[in-house]
Amino acid sequence: MEKTDIFKLIRAVEMVTNETIIQWTKSFKHNIGISPILVLAELKQNGPQKQTVLAEKLGYTPGAMTNISGKLVKLGFAVREYNEGDRRNVMLSITEKGITVLNDAQQKGEELRVKLFQALSEEELQQYLAIQEKLLRNFKS
Repeated sequence: MEKTDIFKLIRAVEMVTNETIIQWTKSFKHNIGISPILVLAELKQNGPQKQTVLAEKLGYTPGAMTNISGKLVKLGFAVREYNEGDRRNVMLSITEKGITVLNDAQQKGEELRVKLFQALSEEELQQYLAIQEKLLRNFKS
């Protein structure tokens, strides 16, 4: 594959990703973006965590993580849990309201992807899946 084709592919992937985020944001009724949803998903999947750990896992700066967690707490989607033995040890935890919002976000995301992938034939879907799985394996090797 020529270098120009690689850059065309990269650009096309970026454009699909950006358009997907834009469409999701327009259709999602809650006033939060993708980053807070990713934090909620991590909290739901792995339980309460320190903000520094969340920032590192998700690739956010500590300052960005402070802003995201502050917004989640303000909206009631997460709470800060303080360790009585060491008040500096603060864990962020998802609330029931946060789980509901996360479920709504995931449902919207699924609906959007179903609509997006309807443009592909069954054979194209199988090829796309195989390519995505191969790319993921490449990251892990």
